[in-house]
Amino acid sequence: MTLTAARGRARQARKPRQARQATGWRPPATAYGLGLAAAGVAAAWTVHRLFPAVPLLTAAVVLGIVAAHLPGTRGLVRGVCRAGLFFAGKRLMRLGIVLLGLKLSLDDVLGLGWATVAMVLGVVAATFCGTWWLGRRMGLPGDQPLLIATGYSICGASAIGAVSEVSDSDERDVATSVALVTLCGTLAIAVLPLLQHPLGLDDAAFGRWVGASVHDVGQVVATAQTAGPAALGDAVLVKLVRVALLAPLVAALATAVRVRARGARATGTEADGSEAEGTRATEPRAEGAQATEPRATEPRAEGATRRRPPLVPLFVLGFLAMTALRSTGILATAALDAAATAQELLLAAALFGLGSAVHLPSLSRTGARVAALGLCAWVVIAGASYGGVLLTT
Repeated sequence: MTLTAARGRARQARKPRQARQATGWRPPATAYGLGLAAAGVAAAWTVHRLFPAVPLLTAAVVLGIVAAHLPGTRGLVRGVCRAGLFFAGKRLMRLGIVLLGLKLSLDDVLGLGWATVAMVLGVVAATFCGTWWLGRRMGLPGDQPLLIATGYSICGASAIGAVSEVSDSDERDVATSVALVTLCGTLAIAVLPLLQHPLGLDDAAFGRWVGASVHDVGQVVATAQTAGPAALGDAVLVKLVRVALLAPLVAALATAVRVRARGARATGTEADGSEAEGTRATEPRAEGAQATEPRATEPRAEGATRRRPPLVPLFVLGFLAMTALRSTGILATAALDAAATAQELLLAAALFGLGSAVHLPSLSRTGARVAALGLCAWVVIAGASYGGVLLTT
C-alpha cells in the first residue's frame, strides 16, 4: 500500500509538468495587444510617409478606430488583444508624455516675452473653462466635458491621456474625446492657412495664432509650415508654452480629486460615486452592469477607487524633470532627436490603443452633442487666440 501510494503521488506531481509541456509556453497577456499596436504604428508610419500632410498620431488613432470595426480585426481588439491595447493606451501614454518634456526649454519660453506668455495663459484659461462649462450644460456624459476641454486648451490627445490618469476616466470617454480633438485638429491643417490673409496676419503673427489655437504639436507643425520658417518657429514655441501648462493643470486636478474623495469619506458616501455616475451615463441599460463590465474591459477599475491619487503624478514629475534637463543644454542634438522619435512612436501606439476603444454605434446617443461642443470649442480657442495675437503684436 505504501509503495502504491508513493507511485500515485509521483504521478500527480508529474501532471502539472506534463500539462505545461503539452500546452507550451504562453506569452504575457499584453503581448498580443502590444503586437497589434506595433503593427498599427507601422501602418500609420507608412500612411504618413505616403501622405506627409497626415500626421503620424492622427493616422494612428484613425487606424485604431478602423481596427475596432473591421470584421477581420474586431474580434481580436475586443478579445485577446484588449489587455495589451489597454496597456498601450495607459502606460505608453505616460512614457510619451514624460519624453514630451524634452521638447520644452525654459530659455525658449522666456524668449517669447511675457506678453505672449500672458496671452497663452489667458487663451488656455478661457478655452478650458468655457469648454468645460458648455459641455456640462449640454449634458455630455462622464468626464467628456473635462477631457475635451483639456484636449482643446493644452495639447490634444497627450493632455487627455494625462488628465484621464488622475481623474480615473472611463476608457470610452477618453477614446471619444481623443477622436473629437484629433478630428478638429486635423481640419485645422486645411482651414487655418486659408484664413491667414483674410485676417491680415503676417507670417510671425500667423505662427503665434496657430501655436495658440491648434491642439497637437504635429498638427501645429503641419499647419504653420505653410507660411514659412518664421511662422513655424513662433508656432512651435507658443505651442510648447501650452504644453508646459499640462503639469500645473494635472496637479490641480489631482488635488481636486483628493479633496473630493476626502469630502466623500467625511459625508459617508462611497469614493467611487463619481465613477459609477459616469458609467451609468454612458451605459444606461443596467445599473448592475457597472459593477462587473468595467472590470472585465478595464483592469484598473477594481482597485482604482481605493487608492489615493498622488498630489503630483509621477509622469508629471518626469515631464518636469525632462524639461529641466533640456534647459541645462547638456543633451546632444542626436539624443534629443532620438527622444523625439521615441516619444512620437510611444504616443502613436497609445493613440492606436485608445482609438481601438472607440465604438461608433454607441456614440450615436451623444454624437451630435459632442460634435456641437467640438465646434463651439474650436470657435472659442480660435477667436481668443486671434484676439490675443492682435493685442500682443
